Amino acid sequence: MTSSAFSSLPLSPALLTNLESLGYHHMTAIQAQSLPPILALRDLIAQAKTGSGKTAAFGLGILQKLNPAWFAIQGLVMCPTRELADQVANELRRLARMTENVKVVVLCGGTPMRPQIASLEFGAHIVVGTPGRILDHLARKTLDLSKVQTLVLDEADRMVDMGFYEDMASIISACPKRRQTLLFSATYPDDIRRVSAEFMQDAVEIKVESQHNEAQIEQRFYAVDHDGRDAAVATLLRHFRPASTIAFCNTKVHCRELVAELRAQGFSALALYGDLEQRERDEILVLFANRSCPVLVATDVAARGLDIQSLSAVINVDVSKDTEVHIHRIGRTGRGGEHGLALSLCTPNEKKWVRLIEEYQQAPVQWHDLCDAAPVSDHDLQAPMVTLCIMGGKKDKMRPGDLLGALTGDAGLTKDQVGKINVFEFVTYVALDRHVAFEAYSKLSNGTIKGRNFKMRLIDPNEYQ
Repeated sequence: MTSSAFSSLPLSPALLTNLESLGYHHMTAIQAQSLPPILALRDLIAQAKTGSGKTAAFGLGILQKLNPAWFAIQGLVMCPTRELADQVANELRRLARMTENVKVVVLCGGTPMRPQIASLEFGAHIVVGTPGRILDHLARKTLDLSKVQTLVLDEADRMVDMGFYEDMASIISACPKRRQTLLFSATYPDDIRRVSAEFMQDAVEIKVESQHNEAQIEQRFYAVDHDGRDAAVATLLRHFRPASTIAFCNTKVHCRELVAELRAQGFSALALYGDLEQRERDEILVLFANRSCPVLVATDVAARGLDIQSLSAVINVDVSKDTEVHIHRIGRTGRGGEHGLALSLCTPNEKKWVRLIEEYQQAPVQWHDLCDAAPVSDHDLQAPMVTLCIMGGKKDKMRPGDLLGALTGDAGLTKDQVGKINVFEFVTYVALDRHVAFEAYSKLSNGTIKGRNFKMRLIDPNEYQ
């Protein structure tokens, strides 16, 4: 029987020591199947669900053959969204902790070009980015991909869905023909077959089982009529009281309608869809992740690449026509050994899609009556945290420790009353306990941080339309 231990792989001592320190002892299914061909320098097409450990699989492949003494871009990872790119870059840095001097640069839109150009001028080993911004750098000749040894297309199906096929093709053509190409995709539509046929050689194909453990994720289906669908979401939220929920809709219009319905019923909810500006998208994700807004209503494309570690529930407001997208959605809850809840609303004309889900999972779905979902209690619908936005960031040498010091010092808060602190280039977000947020804001706005005055405001999630 093949060993699932990382120590069974031909990895460098530095990588193995670091994996041990990170608590990575045994490989996930995707790692066990993909790492042997990756380390044998084969091209690879891997179909796997989100949260399967694929980043470590291709990350170890890049790092194993990387030469830190050679300042050339040896690894390129293309991602559909900025959030996923940041997530991948952070994981690569963690994996490279005990390998000296490995530089990872993120190239994404929505952030200034100049710092990215400066980072590239100082030399980089691995670039992680979105197709649009990578192309911008190629056009400016600030990026040289002629030495790339490993090219990774992460969540390739979503990059194609988002209209990046031509951009991807242009970027791939700037890489050497003699390279290793690793393609990871949750689904495997014809467009992805086209990519693999055009840009890969004798690729090994693997598919990791997309089923979810029933003990980990509880699935419930509810029959509803079309007009009562949005009200049913509020009913389920009142009954199950999840701390954080992503509600999936198939269209941007439906996202907006559902948010309006939930707000009318007293819930704090935000909509996330494809054509938001990057600043709005960043802010919405911060509010959701730091518990300032418990419900995120999103389309599938917009939700790809979100790094939400602990998600109590997923609600499929519209049943997906693609069974694998359904599996991908519900796989966002029940991670890290926690219990997850996946609730699906189904109108009569969607029953055919539910039958496909049953065929895929080779088991009938569990139907429940919405009438049984009575409110557990008349609980407080407000979010536990409120976000303070400070108009200063990395450019102003702002650090989380500085803010924590000001909040626990001048503003008189305890550490328990301060939540997540997110420092961006020009702005910083701090989650504060709702009961003390207004008082803390008043004290901090009249005081200083590191001897300086910064403009700030408390964000009301309802200001987003």
